[in-house]
Parts: sequence; C-alpha cells; structure tokens
Amino acid sequence: MNPKLCLNTSTIKPQPLMEKIRLAGEVGYDGIELWINDLYEHIGQGGEISDVEKALDDHGLIVPCCIAIRQWGDMHGWEYKLVMDEAKRRFDLGARIGAPYIVATPPIEACDISTLPERYADLLHIGRETGIKPTFEYISFFKSIHQLSQAWDVVQQSGDSDATLILDAFHNWNSGSTLNDLEQIPVDKISHYHIDDAHPDKPAQTQTDPDRVMIGDGVIDLKSEISILRNKGYKGAMSLELFNADLWAKDPKEVLKTGLERMRELIEL
Repeated sequence: MNPKLCLNTSTIKPQPLMEKIRLAGEVGYDGIELWINDLYEHIGQGGEISDVEKALDDHGLIVPCCIAIRQWGDMHGWEYKLVMDEAKRRFDLGARIGAPYIVATPPIEACDISTLPERYADLLHIGRETGIKPTFEYISFFKSIHQLSQAWDVVQQSGDSDATLILDAFHNWNSGSTLNDLEQIPVDKISHYHIDDAHPDKPAQTQTDPDRVMIGDGVIDLKSEISILRNKGYKGAMSLELFNADLWAKDPKEVLKTGLERMRELIEL
C-alpha cells in the first residue's frame, strides 16, 4: 500500500493558509487538503489564488480534495438555486487549485434522505461542467446520513458513474459502522480516506469533531481499516484530519511530524 500521505488543514486550523502550506511542505507531506473558506479568507485579505498555486508548486504539494459544499441537501426553491450557484463557485475554485474532488456534506438535521441521491446527482452534473467531482460524505454526529452504509446507498442510488464517497476512520467508529461495511465499498468508489483517532474516554456515538485525537492515541482499530484498504488495492490519498484544540495549542510543526510518522508506521505494517 503506497497512498499519498496528506494533511487536512483542520489539524492546524489556527495557522494562516500560507503557513499551513509551508509547514506541510517542509515536514514532508505529499499533499494538502484545503478548505474553501480558507481560500475565501485569503482572497478577502487581499491575497490571490495565484499565491496559493505558487506555494503549492514550490512545496511540491498535490491537493487531493478540498472542503466543502454544504446545505445542498436541505434547501428548497430559490434557496436551493442559491446553494447550487455557490456550489459552482466553490467547484470552480477547487478545480483552479487542481483538486480532483470536493466534499459534499449531508444535512446536519434529519431530512427526507430519499431526495439526497438526486440532489447529489445535481452536484455531479455541476462538477462535470467545472472539472471537479463532488464526493459524498457521512458525518457520525449528524442526524441525516451518519453511517457508512447509508452513504454507500446514496452513492449507488444517485445512478451516476462519477459518484464516490470519502471514508473517515473517526466517523466509521463513532457511528457504529463495521469493518464489514467498509469491505462492501468497491475501491473505485473511494475518493479519499481521512485518518484520525477517537478519544479513549468517551463511548462511540457520543463524540464530535473536537474529540478526535492523534492517530495512535485513541481506540480505533486503524490497523484493520488499513488492512482492508490494502487488500482492496487502494492507492489514493490518506489525510490526517483532526480538530483538537489541545493539538492546535502545540507547535504545529511537531504535530505534523508526529502525524506523518504515525501514518507511515501504519501503512508499513
């Protein structure tokens, strides 16, 4: 197994965008997942996307995925049109920085999930026009699509050959999804893999983003997940994605070094 080892910038969220790129490059990551809101903030402060492109190129970083488009699953009428317009803007920006995928996040609250496959197909259509593929996400503490099997159903029911889903070790564990659920996903339908760990003192189905801990410090059976991906022949990107305030308070370069070392240890087992 030889995935591209990447950084999701939420792991060092307080750092400015250009510093995130510099640190990821200097530590030795292959790529970096960027948040569209960070790009918007960079532009709003007088920066240019060409600055970002140059920094990525200078540090030899790919952008395997960017994040995210939201609210597409729970808006109606003119509000849905506004969300689709915003999706196109975000898709254009993601494609500009070379990302093949952008995350499509499901609704936070309970909704009519039967409408999600068709709406996801709408996003895929926009993606083909802009040169980027929206990839479907499941969030373990949301009330709509919170399990891997549910997300896989949406991908299949969209009826679109470009439909994929983004895997996440934390959401798998926290939602009660199983290794068998993971084994059911064809490798060509996996766009990306987020790697993280879960707080050792809180049970599954009670944790949220801030409870993620550095890989190796929690309770997730990451070795088994990596083994399944290896057996499938997965060769895509793997990104360290943490939202932990204790880690944000530490030296960001040391956090990134630890994360990269532990990812390398896992894939070499």
